Amino acid sequence: MSNLARSALLVLAWTTLLSLQGNPALAAGAEEAPRPPVAKELSLDRGRTAVLIMDYENDILGMLPEKAQAPLLERAGAILKGAREAHLPIIYVVVRFRNGYPEISRENKRFNALKESGRLREGTPGAEIHGRVAPQPGDIVVTKRRVGAFSTTDLEAILRANHITTLALFGISTSGVVLSTVRWAADMDYQVLVISDACADFDDEVHRVLTEKVFPGQATVLTTQAFTRALGDLPR
Repeated sequence: MSNLARSALLVLAWTTLLSLQGNPALAAGAEEAPRPPVAKELSLDRGRTAVLIMDYENDILGMLPEKAQAPLLERAGAILKGAREAHLPIIYVVVRFRNGYPEISRENKRFNALKESGRLREGTPGAEIHGRVAPQPGDIVVTKRRVGAFSTTDLEAILRANHITTLALFGISTSGVVLSTVRWAADMDYQVLVISDACADFDDEVHRVLTEKVFPGQATVLTTQAFTRALGDLPR
């Protein structure tokens, strides 16, 4: 066999090996790729878990399609009800600005659009939390001036003071406050639970990609039903 033919065979064999390594199903001689492991039953520590409801303000909800608002509020209400019955701390995270929007730099592309629209100004109805999920006595409200729940707030101090290590969070939008908060919380070694069907985005495909492909790398993604079931399992 000539050197040229031998080299061609080696290249072919090497390429085949790489393709098999990149496809577990083929490498194992199986017809289908192996299924992902089944998630373990969710277990919560009552004394170390807090619920974060983020940016459920009238102005923000109003930017979603009308048909999406009622189901979202219903799921958020169920989460809050379950959390209160389980005596978990509930923290509302809201974004609001002073008159004149002095917190917004002209270089901030996202928030300049809000400034021009006049939305989310302190003291206006649009900046208030929707009445169906409004805070109750004992709940905590944290005001932010940027996207993520930790940025420009005292949220970290509140969590540390109350020995919170697990955050069950949801909000609007998935690509805004939820994404920023998940990244920050995961970097600070919190256990993060994202209640995906109580989150919403202005782009459905972006919501799907984040909840199905991005968040699972740093958080446990679950439904309202799964979370409230776990709350019901907590000892009274």
